[in-house]
Amino acid sequence: MATIPWLVDVLRGAGVQVVVEGDWLNRMRPGSFDPIGVLWHHTASTSSATNPHPALNICINGRSDLPGPLCQALVDYHGVFHVISAGRCNHAGASGGSGPIPAGDGNTLMIGWEIDYNGVNQEMTAAQYNASISATAAVLTRLGRDSSYARGHRETSTTGKIDPSFIDLNVMRADVAAKMAGGTAWSSVVDNTTAGRFTASTSWGVSSYSGQRYGADYRYADPVAASDPAWYKFNVPTAGNYRVDAWWPANSGYNSATPYIVATSTGNRTVYVDQRTTGGQWRTLGTYALPAGDANRVAVSRWSSAAGLVIADAVRLTRV
Repeated sequence: MATIPWLVDVLRGAGVQVVVEGDWLNRMRPGSFDPIGVLWHHTASTSSATNPHPALNICINGRSDLPGPLCQALVDYHGVFHVISAGRCNHAGASGGSGPIPAGDGNTLMIGWEIDYNGVNQEMTAAQYNASISATAAVLTRLGRDSSYARGHRETSTTGKIDPSFIDLNVMRADVAAKMAGGTAWSSVVDNTTAGRFTASTSWGVSSYSGQRYGADYRYADPVAASDPAWYKFNVPTAGNYRVDAWWPANSGYNSATPYIVATSTGNRTVYVDQRTTGGQWRTLGTYALPAGDANRVAVSRWSSAAGLVIADAVRLTRV
């Protein structure tokens, strides 16, 4: 049987915090193990800062209906990888095939991370997500595979598994790819022309007048005593802190107090910017706690007491 005795060294080399759980090199299930990818799960247990790995014992020892170990590593609330096994584990079951992962014995094909959160009314923490991205990128590099070999259990399951909940697995793979290419953080840009990501009423005109624009054109509207926001929709991969940047073309006839609204985890926050100056570049509006999910996240409002056109061009989110 093949094993992956290099796992701890590879994780630590990627900057992941590791705790070795007992005789991990010899703790495994009988049967073949020749992994080609990494499979993400959630444990269905509720973790917290004071109880960061409630499912650890089950993942090591198993259940009455499924003997352990149940994963190669458990990822606790703080993003610490508890390495359990260097060999075959009961985590994947039968694979129905997903992306480059063929149908077959998932326990042979995949290395499994059990991310310790309940997946019903609890999302994975930013620490869990970021550590799992780093670990997945490092392991796939060691296996000589690309980011398409990172999958979620709900993608390979033949029995209707839902894990891991509350993340976009395509975004996860993009983040793994960025990490493998040397990137450090998830980032996404929505322009006023980004299909399905920008919405504005017919009161917002379209202009390509300024050479400082982002992309082909931008939107403009007169200030009024009403919100009438132009919204930018983002698929935020996991709850955490994100820097919000905005791009606008500057002009002396534009608005000196344009309201940008950020829909944070604790309610809307408004930032006012002077769009007469510092155009044609990314300008930081601040760093905010954002929830996971695909939703309208940043808006440009028309509700300004200042004169001059209000501009809506591009917005960028970056996890920090």
